[in-house]
Amino acid sequence: MKNYDDSIYFLGEWGRFQQIVFFLLCAGIMPHGFGFMSLVFLTAIPSHHCLVPEVNLSEKWYNAIIPIEVVNGNQELSRCSRYRLDVVRNLSALGLIPGEDVNLSDLEQEACVDGWSYSTDIYQSTIVSEFDLVCSDQWKQPFTSTVLLMGVLFGSFLSGQVSDRFGRKPVLFTNMALQATFTIAETFSPSWTVFSVFIFITGVGHCSYYLSSFVLGTEILTGKVRLMFSSMAVCLGFAVGYMLLPLVAYFLRDWKSLLLGGSLPCLLYIPLWWFIPESPRWLLSQGRVEEAEAILRKAAKMNKVEAPRVIFEDHITHTDEAETHPEEHYNIFDLLRTKNIRNITIILFLIWITMSTGYYGLSLDSSQMHANPYISSFLSAAVEVPAYISAWLALRYLPRRLSFICILLLGGVSLFLIQLVPQSLSALSVALEMLGKFGLTAGFSIVYVYTAEIYPTVLRNTAAGTLSTVARVATCLVPFVLKLSVYFKYLPKITMGTLAVMSAFAAFFLPESFGQPLPQTIQQMHKRGSLVPKRI
Repeated sequence: MKNYDDSIYFLGEWGRFQQIVFFLLCAGIMPHGFGFMSLVFLTAIPSHHCLVPEVNLSEKWYNAIIPIEVVNGNQELSRCSRYRLDVVRNLSALGLIPGEDVNLSDLEQEACVDGWSYSTDIYQSTIVSEFDLVCSDQWKQPFTSTVLLMGVLFGSFLSGQVSDRFGRKPVLFTNMALQATFTIAETFSPSWTVFSVFIFITGVGHCSYYLSSFVLGTEILTGKVRLMFSSMAVCLGFAVGYMLLPLVAYFLRDWKSLLLGGSLPCLLYIPLWWFIPESPRWLLSQGRVEEAEAILRKAAKMNKVEAPRVIFEDHITHTDEAETHPEEHYNIFDLLRTKNIRNITIILFLIWITMSTGYYGLSLDSSQMHANPYISSFLSAAVEVPAYISAWLALRYLPRRLSFICILLLGGVSLFLIQLVPQSLSALSVALEMLGKFGLTAGFSIVYVYTAEIYPTVLRNTAAGTLSTVARVATCLVPFVLKLSVYFKYLPKITMGTLAVMSAFAAFFLPESFGQPLPQTIQQMHKRGSLVPKRI
């Protein structure tokens, strides 16, 4: 009996039909890259200090009312305290001069009871200045990113089940509408709590849209085109959207304008409903053979080839056989049941957490890399293009284990070396951070394919879903990992670098899969060469 790929062989791999699906799905990913990474600018913290109301103060006292603090070796105005206004007002009325007649260290300080004054030199406004996410409420700033990532986590659970039930195409466009609608709704948030609810739903839409696009493309495309789409093209679509973000943010420096600028283009993709088809594979799995054949006959006309009279003639026979001989079902516990598979799973847990933490950590922290956050963000996005291309070439020509170890070491060592660079060589620090981002981004792209090649067919989806979920849970903590810089400037980079180096050594114990057929059973997985002990 012919499988699906053999049944649609008459279409070819790269006709007009495949080209339309390929490029439209990649273009549809661009708003996802723009919207997701807009967190970099939405949650940016402008320079700020306590607001001093209009009172009768001399100019010297007005300039001295904010205490000076030392932060990372630099003197800065205190962000969360000021000298007591009533005391300063009395001293000013007496004509006393701060620093001469009055020792400022003897004065009592108070919190910012009148609010804060935010600098507009870089950002006109962000959600931090809008909702005062500073001082006692500063935990809300990283938690906002965590809420979005929690939405992504929930979306990863929801998307697969919903798309399996209702189809790839309806879920794809529903999530596009969800993403656009709630992004616009965020701009009308009266409070941080309401904004958090909206951004959580937006995160669900982001993840579900990306996964739906990925699955739809991999199910429609075949052969080398499918490999190019899944390992490089869809990632490049995300990267291009990410690269456009700092360019748009430079001109739209108000957080509400930036959200609107990122959501409105989603509406331009509504007409794609009439150009992007449903997955024939999914239709076939639901027994809707006539609809699947109708799509493929239309595709044949677009590709100017002739379709056979009956495309899926063996489908009914195959269904009957499947019901007569049901497959054995496996679950998450089978990933840990035997020692060999358990060792591999634990190693991959570490690697997935490293890839996810490193990629999102360096991406969300990109605004701190350079004095100009727009340049920093653009560089962070631009480096993803050669990273994805390199990952695709590595997948085609190089052994998986060797290339993966080298990429992890490149990323980890680069992040370690940043702390050794003198402040006068800031360009070298940026180059090392970009090298680290390059390595972890390429590794993140490879790990999906490597994981699929290691596990057998009966466990492949379970393994990929479980590892991805664990990685996303770890990603929710990334915003707080970045806050470790309060204790030591380079601590977040050291943490991510340590994870990368540990993962590189752990990857040495994984089996090689390059050039080998995909394992179908657990027994075949055990027989594959590996440095991991093979006791069952």
